[in-house]
Amino acid sequence: MPAIALQSLSRAFGPLIAVSGLTFAVDDGALVGVVGPDGAGKTTTLRMLAGVLRPTSGDAWVNGSSVTRNPEALKPHIAYMSQRFGLYPDLTVMENIEFYADVYRVGRDERARRLERLFQFSGLGPFQSRRAGALSGGMKQKLGLCCALIHQPRILLLDEPTFGVDPVSRHELWRFVNQMVAEGVTVLVSTAYLDEAERCDRVALMDHGHLLAFDAPRALEDGLGGTMLEVQLSDVRAGTRALRGVQGVQSAVVVGDVVHVLLPNAADGWSRALAVLAADGITVLDARRIVPSLEDVFISRVTGA
Repeated sequence: MPAIALQSLSRAFGPLIAVSGLTFAVDDGALVGVVGPDGAGKTTTLRMLAGVLRPTSGDAWVNGSSVTRNPEALKPHIAYMSQRFGLYPDLTVMENIEFYADVYRVGRDERARRLERLFQFSGLGPFQSRRAGALSGGMKQKLGLCCALIHQPRILLLDEPTFGVDPVSRHELWRFVNQMVAEGVTVLVSTAYLDEAERCDRVALMDHGHLLAFDAPRALEDGLGGTMLEVQLSDVRAGTRALRGVQGVQSAVVVGDVVHVLLPNAADGWSRALAVLAADGITVLDARRIVPSLEDVFISRVTGA
């Protein structure tokens, strides 16, 4: 049995359908990313899998336990870390971790061994006596991970753990997560950052509660089809608007100071695009073929192209 399996999992809040019919499975020991913009249903999905929010319909099994029929049975085997800092700001780093160790009844001898490893991984050892509320955003997230891992869960559910933290802390948090995966922990992590999703074994692309795709990042990128061009224009925004109206242009998206243009048929589509751009007085400064990124795949799926 997979570590996590979803079958037509749905959740509604009155007339609002936050999650609609999710079906996918997470292999034991895998790192899987749930990716989507705000409102995609990522947090609702993780809360259902953690057993803290009851599904409206469908079911999911986490470590073999049903989230609808027996949610309490899965909780000793998982750790759920929400996006918001949910620890005790008036307690020190050590006091927070000790509290969670008490909750999960981690014995004193085993606790000492685990604390040593967690401090080594997280780099929080020198800050054991600092109040949690005085930590930086990245350090708070690392403390949250330490508290989540003190009972050595088999499954780790992380809701946008790098939201609002600096690039260095993002790197350190992902190193921490990858160490857990290397030791056999199954990790399901939600993120709005598509560059982070590239690190995952598989990615679930979500939008407005629906699952758009579920596969390995490279498979999703290879399966996009067509030709992707990176185009530099004299007027990026006006050129992008013009390109979106061209027959044979599947999508045109601004990425930094260039435009990513997806063409199902490169020869015909690009000829039409050049004619439209020239008619609007927009100069093509450079154009080259590129390998589509996960961001390109996601935008293509969202726009229905």
